Amino acid sequence: MAATRIQTAIKLLLQEAEELCIGSQIAELDRIPSALEFSRDYYAKNTPVVIRKAISWPALTKWTPDYLVQTLNDKNVDVAVTPNGYADGLATQEGKEYFVLPLETQMKLSELLNKLDDPMGAIYYIQKQNSNFSLDFPELAEDIRQEDLDFAQQCFNKPPDAVNFWLGDERAITSMHKDPYENLYCVVAGHKDFILIPPHQLSCVPRKTYPTGIYKRKPCGQFYIDPIADEATEWVSIDPLAPDYANYPEYAKAKPLKVRVNAGDILYLPNYWFHHVQQSHKCIAINFWYDMEYDSRYCYYRMLEELTAKR
Repeated sequence: MAATRIQTAIKLLLQEAEELCIGSQIAELDRIPSALEFSRDYYAKNTPVVIRKAISWPALTKWTPDYLVQTLNDKNVDVAVTPNGYADGLATQEGKEYFVLPLETQMKLSELLNKLDDPMGAIYYIQKQNSNFSLDFPELAEDIRQEDLDFAQQCFNKPPDAVNFWLGDERAITSMHKDPYENLYCVVAGHKDFILIPPHQLSCVPRKTYPTGIYKRKPCGQFYIDPIADEATEWVSIDPLAPDYANYPEYAKAKPLKVRVNAGDILYLPNYWFHHVQQSHKCIAINFWYDMEYDSRYCYYRMLEELTAKR
């Protein structure tokens, strides 16, 4: 009886949320909003928005491969390496499914850029999410203008918790996941294709706890998964590019939203929105993470997690 009532309540939630607040497209603006507009229309509603041609950074024209190599003095950079392009995602070895972390290595930036043009090799991606732009690329700081983000920073009323630099090719894919951050995602070169699912559709997004492993390579270069003892990670089980409805029929009720973010655009991605990301060749992006407020919305989401886990 309790399970039936939970199912009925979730069905009502999905129906009313769709009718009241979430459309079939991500909102787009052709101008930077005021802090009041952004707070009222997007942040307060936990709703994403793409602001077209919002940034006018020197980086948009300056960050060519030659410029980056020269300005950074061809320094060693931290790089995630995988056989399949999924730097944090699911993979199977000997019939067992793992959540797999990438092999991490360092190499000259020029070497990385050359490897991005090798379609037959391993897949390399600068994607270290530890505020690597601030820590590892201070030489590039003058090429971006954080004042273009004042409309959001006034709303959040705090500095970014992390500023991350991303550089990779079209084979590098970010698997479906969510983050506890307000995210301002700024594309500098190329484009990013996002698939988004709102938090209220949590019941439609299948998740499991998987043993955790890390990619390593044999002397011959072949990748294998090295399990990490006594470590497990909850992760999204579905691949939105090829949904397995037979094993995860609940995903059929999800209503993913798709949007392309081009060079010069800003995507505001609210906390706890599920997102899956693909990109163009040699795409460059900077994203700003602002720690979320742990307010009543967080309590609502935690309650929904508990309810869906008990179905």
